[in-house]
Amino acid sequence: MKKKQKKYHFPFWLLLPLLALLTFLGTEWLAANPQWTDAVYSRQIYPGFASILSAISAVLPFSLDDLFYILLIVCAFLLTGLLIFKKISLKKTGKTVLNIVAIAYILFYLFWGFNYFRMDLNNRLELATQQPDTEDFLNVFEKLVEQTNLSHTAFKNFSKSEIDSLVEKSYQELSPVLQIGYPAGKRPAKNITFSRFFAQAGISGYYGPFFNEIHLNKNLLPVEYPFVLAHEKAHQFGITGESEANFYAWLVCTQSESEKLKYSANLMILRYFIFQGFRLEKFPEIIKKLDEPVKNDMQKIREHWANLRNEKIDRAATKMNDAYLKTNKIEEGVKDYRGVVKHVMDFSLDSAFQKKWNLNSE
Repeated sequence: MKKKQKKYHFPFWLLLPLLALLTFLGTEWLAANPQWTDAVYSRQIYPGFASILSAISAVLPFSLDDLFYILLIVCAFLLTGLLIFKKISLKKTGKTVLNIVAIAYILFYLFWGFNYFRMDLNNRLELATQQPDTEDFLNVFEKLVEQTNLSHTAFKNFSKSEIDSLVEKSYQELSPVLQIGYPAGKRPAKNITFSRFFAQAGISGYYGPFFNEIHLNKNLLPVEYPFVLAHEKAHQFGITGESEANFYAWLVCTQSESEKLKYSANLMILRYFIFQGFRLEKFPEIIKKLDEPVKNDMQKIREHWANLRNEKIDRAATKMNDAYLKTNKIEEGVKDYRGVVKHVMDFSLDSAFQKKWNLNSE
């Protein structure tokens, strides 16, 4: 008699891990083909996800992304408890964890993360890459100091809804310049659920990719609010790099008619120029030109976040963020935030770009 052959059954628990592996291979291919990524995923596929997900999340006043992260943490504790009390086997626990990680990995890249592999800012915007010398840097630095002084305003009668409307208006008007498809969904700002904890890590805002949400820290000072809001909105438009999001926020705010937006952006970007230029010989001469109200605002921001900061939490968060950015091909890691200086220099020295779009050189 012939022996009955055992039928092969595909282990379905492996399906999601295999799809995650395909997603990883996809990231490698997209990273090698940034033009395709930009033209197909970033400009055609992602805006669809953004519109659908943001329409759902915008209905609710609380953060779905924060809720999702909380559920992941609860799930981790639950699985640990079941394993300790031998209610679940180690093998089954491993399979469950692998599948949870796999689905989160897949959704992250599918819903937003593939934007990390699009063309860089200069190629997207057709903004000429400059080779500035020290004199060029000092000239732009000095002009930024002047513009910050001129745009200074007190944030009296501060309205978050008004600021949001002004930022949205500027994004809409500059959408051809920034190469974004407006509106690409909805962007109501939500509070970070655990704002105090995030403040201890020095985090003023973050973008939630799973439900297309932007989050702002409750501890933000009014003067910081417009710039941070515009920065997080840039992420929602598919701008992943931190330096690029900073540049989008600066340009959107400084091209606005609102003094609040202009001052917030100039003040925040000035801090990056100060960090980069403080060793230069002419630095003291330029920094002396800052008006006292501007210096006072910078001091208030510095003291405000220093009082909230927890050194251990901040260091741990910085290391995690650095590893996360480098994993997604941002070679500079957390130093990428400072890269906004390069983008501002490129813009400031590219008069043809400014003339083409009829932009003011701040």
